[in-house]
Order: sequence, then structure tokens, then C-alpha cells
Amino acid sequence: MPSRFDLAVIGSGGAAFAAAIRATTLGKSVVMIERGTLGGTCVNTGCVPSKALLAAAEARHVAADAGSRFPGIAATAGPVDMHGLVGGKQDLVEAMRSEKYIDVAEAYGWPVRQGEAAFAGTPDASVLEVTAADGTVETIEAAHYLIATGSRPWAPAIEGLDGVDFLTSTSAMELSEVPDSLLVLGGGYVALEMAQLFARLGSKVTLLVRSRLASKEEPEVSKALQEIFADEGIRVVRRAIPTRVTRDPGTGQIVAAAEVSGGVQEFRADEILVALGRAPVTDGLNLETVQVKTGAAGEVVVTDQLQSSNPRVWAAGDVTGHPEFVYVAARHGTLVAENAFTDASTSVDYTRMPRVTFTSPAVGAVGMTEKEVIAAGIRCDCRVLPLEYVPRALVNRDTRGFIKMVANADTGEILGLTAVAKDAGELAAAGVHILGKTITEVADAWAPYLTTAEGIRIVAKAFTTDVSMLSCCA
Repeated sequence: MPSRFDLAVIGSGGAAFAAAIRATTLGKSVVMIERGTLGGTCVNTGCVPSKALLAAAEARHVAADAGSRFPGIAATAGPVDMHGLVGGKQDLVEAMRSEKYIDVAEAYGWPVRQGEAAFAGTPDASVLEVTAADGTVETIEAAHYLIATGSRPWAPAIEGLDGVDFLTSTSAMELSEVPDSLLVLGGGYVALEMAQLFARLGSKVTLLVRSRLASKEEPEVSKALQEIFADEGIRVVRRAIPTRVTRDPGTGQIVAAAEVSGGVQEFRADEILVALGRAPVTDGLNLETVQVKTGAAGEVVVTDQLQSSNPRVWAAGDVTGHPEFVYVAARHGTLVAENAFTDASTSVDYTRMPRVTFTSPAVGAVGMTEKEVIAAGIRCDCRVLPLEYVPRALVNRDTRGFIKMVANADTGEILGLTAVAKDAGELAAAGVHILGKTITEVADAWAPYLTTAEGIRIVAKAFTTDVSMLSCCA
């Protein structure tokens, strides 16, 4: 006889846990199925390990750079013990996985089945067959099913790429040595973070980018990052389209050919890291059996309420093809539980969704870009404030970056905020709460002196005032 539950969750990441927690608090029975390591991408191979390594790399960079920034300070940065660094990262991952996932599941009391899940039956009488490592099969029947299987690194069909044992963001964080040289394909947030990470650990990094760095953000972001990367010795080659990758049998180096400005150039490095995007994980689920539609990239097609083409099957997180942030996945999971088990019919609203790229300085943004405002037919007014006008940046002796505010020229309503700054993530978080307010309201609001967030008030004042003529706190 099949085991019966109110909700069967496939996956164990942010979306899966948020849905299971909310469904449990609503008094529903939940079972979770995981074929790999509990916790999903964020804690195991994504946010937590990457940001831990980025923080370590920044500490080394600050030590090496301290003498040039702060008079009277002398510091040095020696070679990196990659084995020790990766081991420390893994200890952190395992501790957080235990505290935030294993212990949480036990506290709420839902069972976790280890195995491969696949749909069976019919669209109207769907069940899950879970195959354990020993080959035993358990049949699970649920009132509702949630697909929360996430995404994995994706690589395009470049000639020879499959034969060179290329790195992804996952495997790169398991290296036992820092490569002397590294070629990175991509210009999005993963590529940018990985390029700077390894450059600061000691690699000579070359970045091949199809268009521009952080192409979905304001063009000022690309310009700022290009300058920052150049200062740190990271070579950026724009409008480069890789066509062939091989490994030189004599030197063991990667040789990548790419079309650049109408010609073909070769690039050599000890390793190559492919960071050109991620693909939803839906293989092996037998979605066609229960008539769940998927898109061109394999993503589960969902309504605004996250329901698939089968009304009993829902999807949440990266597997939907929606913005790939763990806080989006968590919001998705909660909405699925509420839409499935209450009278709610809540849609996902991304209007005030912040986004952060954890370079150093970081990139933070929320709301619309100038281009998006103009495309929406809104008369746009904007200001770009260089960080040299933010007292906190002067005190930090690091004025790389800017804060940009985008507003409706007719109403003064703030529509977007973008920053490149040490605390750009915190600026984006603050920006969530100023969207919809007017420039005047923000310019006249309180802001503590010598904080980076004070820059939001200063850029708002820049719409009506020459901020170069302001005194402190004025």
C-alpha cells in the first residue's frame, strides 16, 4: 500500500524547506524526498561555500593592499593553503547543513526519504515511486506534490569542451591547489565572483565575456567592475565567443579559441571555469507521465501562483526558471503551501526583489534600471553619485563605485536603486523600503553619518543640490 501524505516535496533546498515548514504549521502531513545531499544548492555548493571563500580571499587581498590604503599600516599576504581553506569551508557547510536543515526537519517532524523520485500513475491518480540506493521502491501518494529540485551548472556545446575536464562553480570550490592561471567563461554574477575569488587567491585570471560584465544591470556597473578588475590584474576580453577548447598534450594547459572582434584569438590557462548559466533539474522525474509541461530549458512551466499544468503538482525555486536566488525559492515554497492548503491565490511579485553580486566592492540593485524605465514609457530622471561624495567611503579610503537612483521625472517617485560599493548589498536591502517614496521624502529623511547607507540620502539630494558643495551631514 502507498504511503499517504498531504504534501510530497521533491528536493531539500530553500524552496522545499519553506514549503514543508509552512505546510506543517498548517497542520498538514509532509514527506521530503532527496536523491543527493540534504540542503540543496545554497548551503552545499552555492551561497554559503562561495561567500565563505570570497570572504577569505578578501581578507588576503586586504592584507596585501593595506599598506597602500592606510598610512602606517604594513601587512603581507603569503601563499594560500588551499587544502586548509577548502577544509574550513567544508566544516562551515556541514555545520550549517546540520543546524539549518537536518535539525529543522527533525524539529518539525516530517520524514525524509533518500532516493530517486519519479512520477507514475495518471494525471488524475498521480503517485511517486521513490527508489532507494539498495533498489527498494516505495510508493508515495499525496494530495499535492512540489517539485523543488533546483538547478545545476550548465555548459554550452563548445567543440572539445567535454574532453578537457572543465571546472564549474561547484568543482572549482573543491580544488586542492590554486591554479597558476585560470580562464573563466561568462560575465554574470557567478563568473564575476569566481574570477575575483581566484585572482585574489593568486591565479592569473582571464575573463571571456560575450557582451559586457553584469549585462543585466546598469551600464555604469560594467564600467566600474571593468576598472576594478583591471586594477586587480584580471584581464577582461569583451565580445568574445568561445568556439573550441582543447588541452595541450605537451604543457597540459587549456587552449581556448574564441571569436573576438571579427577574428579568432587563442587563450591559454592551466584551468578553465565555465560560468555561463544554470539549467533546471527535471531529469528522471517522468513529468510527461502526469502531464506536467516543461519549457525550452527544461524548467517546469508554472502559473503566477506556481501551479503546473497538473493542478496537483506545483514547482518552486530555480526549477521554475524564475530568478535564481535562495530567498526567491523560500518565498516560492511558502506561497505553494498557502495556495495549496488555504483559500489563498497569491502571485509572486518581483517588483521589490533585491539582487546582489558578491564581488568586492559588491553590486547591489533593486527595482528598475534606467533602460527598463524608459522601455516602460515612463519619463526618466536619474542621478549617479560617485562614492567620493560619500563620507564613509572616504574614511574607508575606498571610493571605487557609485550609487545610482532612478526616478519618475513627472512624479518624483523612486523606481530603482543600483550601487557598486563595499556595502552594496545593504544598500539594496534599504532600497527595498524606499521604492515608491519620492525623492524629496528620501532626501529629507534621517541618515546616520559615516554609514554607506547615508549615500542613499545624498544621491536623492543630488536631484536638486550640487552635493560637491555640501558640508558633512548637510
